[in-house]
Amino acid sequence: MQADLFGAVDEAPVVPEVRVPVAAAKLPVPDVALVREVEDAPVMAAQRHVWSVRSLVSAIRQQVEKSHFSVWVEGEISNCRPAASGHIYFTLKDGEAQLPVVLFRRQAQLLSVRPKDGDAVEVRGRISIYESRGQLQLIAETLELRGAGALELAFKQLKARLLAEGLFDEDRKRALPAFPRCVGVVTSPSGAVIRDIVHVVRRRHARLNVLVYPAAMQGAACAGSVSAGIRWFNRHPGLVDVIVLARGGGSIEDLSGFNDEGLARVIAASELPVVSAIGHETDFTIADFVADLRAPTPSAAAEMVTAAQHRIEERVWSLEQRVHRAGRYQVMLARQRYTRLSAESVLVRLRDAVSRRDQRLDELRLRLDSGVLRRLRVPGQRLAVLAERLRRQDPTQRLVVAQRRLQRAVEAMDRLRVSVIAARTARLERASTRLHALSPLAVLNRGYALVYGEDGVLLRDVGAAKAGQQIRARLAKGSLIATVKETTE
Repeated sequence: MQADLFGAVDEAPVVPEVRVPVAAAKLPVPDVALVREVEDAPVMAAQRHVWSVRSLVSAIRQQVEKSHFSVWVEGEISNCRPAASGHIYFTLKDGEAQLPVVLFRRQAQLLSVRPKDGDAVEVRGRISIYESRGQLQLIAETLELRGAGALELAFKQLKARLLAEGLFDEDRKRALPAFPRCVGVVTSPSGAVIRDIVHVVRRRHARLNVLVYPAAMQGAACAGSVSAGIRWFNRHPGLVDVIVLARGGGSIEDLSGFNDEGLARVIAASELPVVSAIGHETDFTIADFVADLRAPTPSAAAEMVTAAQHRIEERVWSLEQRVHRAGRYQVMLARQRYTRLSAESVLVRLRDAVSRRDQRLDELRLRLDSGVLRRLRVPGQRLAVLAERLRRQDPTQRLVVAQRRLQRAVEAMDRLRVSVIAARTARLERASTRLHALSPLAVLNRGYALVYGEDGVLLRDVGAAKAGQQIRARLAKGSLIATVKETTE
């Protein structure tokens, strides 16, 4: 499926190779429609030839492929995107132009090196046009490395110079405040990065405030805009406790603003701790090395800022669990101690003595139950049973329960009746309002009239009435007959 983004794969004929710079890849496309118009001028006067977009782009593609079927192009690789299908897509660029390139799986498997962003290369292939987008592209056949690209070389030189000056030393970097009150974030306010940071902060430390300084996160204005945000937070140190530079991933060109020497020195001169959260985990910029702390992603930066608060919450939870386990353990020990004490001889003798006295008491109770006491107890029990049965069958209690159920049913019916009547009333009012608005009499009540000619046809144009003709006007209340004296257009 990836291959379809750049057109079909065709076998290129073996022809003598021609080397051209990347700027020459944007070749002027012959206007085929204009050529036909000049050649067929006499015929065009009688019949116009209209191209469909697909046929026009296809004709241009054939012309371009025929004239540039094997060229060498040199430039720097950017935005390299290997696909799951094995194809490799990237952009070949220099200081003045850029050209999309597709390297299909069959050719990619024959390469001895894997292309990556920043490589300076020479690519041989054929120029084509991807018809679905109308986009010029180079279908590569082979690729040769020519050393590091300009952006990567500038990055390494600046990194070596700042490293020699000590801007990357760990001893000059400050630790983040354990419990910040507010975090200053320099980022684009409309991107997904700030939403991720706010989501993590709310989940881990709801009382932490976030203050956003809107800045351009790529392009020529990126370094100056981010530097201005850092300076602004340093001029207002009472507002925030730490600064976070946050941006999503991108190509080396998209992140080039964070490889600016001026921005690096502004970060190093900041009085407030600076956390760099630029790109993905594999992206490194000069700002990452100069900052006091580098986070692999913006979400990870939010977790680092709230780490102390989160650790305290985890510690409190851990201590609570330890207290619960210790309490259960002490209860278990007490139960075991009680079991051991109950098994000792003293408690056994006391329990046996109590048991014997209980047995003696039971014997005396049995003797007392005999005779008159037994005779009196049996009728009393019978009487108690009958009294309980009579109490359960008391009609007064059953009537109270029935009355309560009836009262609840009546209240429910009243509520249902009121709600149904209110709904039907509101529905009637809405229908009456709509009916009144649609009534032609409502229009006539505002001073309008319907005018009919002698033949009873409604007059809509002054030309349909003539002087001396009788007309009838229908008013809101009644109608009248008049004679036309004069008409005016």
